Amino acid sequence: MSEKATLEVIAPTVEEALSKGLAELGLPAEAVSMEVLDAGSKGFLGLGGRQVRIRLTVKGPDVEPAPVKKEKPAPRPQAAKPQPRPAPKPAPRPEVRVEAKPEVKPKSPADQDSAVKLTEETLSTLLEKMKVKASVSAQRDDSDSDRPVIRVDVRGDDLGVLIGRRAETLNALQYVTSLIVGKQLEQWVQVMVDVEGYRSRRERQLRQMARRMADQAVRSGRQQTLEPMPAAERRIIHLELRNNPQVETQSIGEEPTRKVTIIPKL
Repeated sequence: MSEKATLEVIAPTVEEALSKGLAELGLPAEAVSMEVLDAGSKGFLGLGGRQVRIRLTVKGPDVEPAPVKKEKPAPRPQAAKPQPRPAPKPAPRPEVRVEAKPEVKPKSPADQDSAVKLTEETLSTLLEKMKVKASVSAQRDDSDSDRPVIRVDVRGDDLGVLIGRRAETLNALQYVTSLIVGKQLEQWVQVMVDVEGYRSRRERQLRQMARRMADQAVRSGRQQTLEPMPAAERRIIHLELRNNPQVETQSIGEEPTRKVTIIPKL
């Protein structure tokens, strides 16, 4: 007895793997048997998952793809006397169907609440994995209509480890949280994580420094270049001075050493 033909297929779901395998074999579903080798995994909070892997086995040697019938060429017509050609009829106009685009509805308050709750749960899980004990609370901030954010406040004891040098650890934690929440909701979500009010204090310091350096630029008549900052902190400087009629601001350099320059207007 001949060995049965088999095929292994990898895809996101069992249904997709089966459909892909049948297409490659050119057989109907009843002609093969399926074995799930790996059911796959969604991974931790949607990251690091595995795809499904199945094996398809042809049930019998007699089952083959349906042969493609070849049409016999039509016999060549006998030569006939040329006759006048009738006037061609105008081709019918193809029917044009216009599909209505689905209406995009704004997110309801329930959807917004779900995003806030998911953000809290995601960050709480990350901190638990890091073995950091802290309380997490999140709320939606729509004060900036162009860029609504979900603000998360983390409170606890000895949380300096979550901030790091120049807030590098805090920014990384914030980015990972945004990435996981966005993957779960299938859209980008702006998340702002603060630990023990660090960002609030830092924002006040940046605004005071922006005003002080702007005054210095006006008095000296020379531009003032600030220390390298992440994009979120540079934005605070730009917003603080955008209505100042005596100076203008620019970001110069390349990440991660990009800086804000305050230029006096002549």
